[in-house]
Amino acid sequence: MAQSNCSTCRFRKKYDDNPASLLGRLWRWHTNWCPGWKKYMQSLPENERKILKEKYKITD
Repeated sequence: MAQSNCSTCRFRKKYDDNPASLLGRLWRWHTNWCPGWKKYMQSLPENERKILKEKYKITD
């Protein structure tokens, strides 16, 4: 299986640089349903997953 590029995603960087930008908001919306993002999150250790959930305000 191909490795996820979620950790280096250009749209994720747009969100990190400016969460109010159109591409940043699009990326954040997309994380709610993207199967790749969900699989990426599941592949992370629990402590890293918790950090990302807090950073991006993700609820389960």
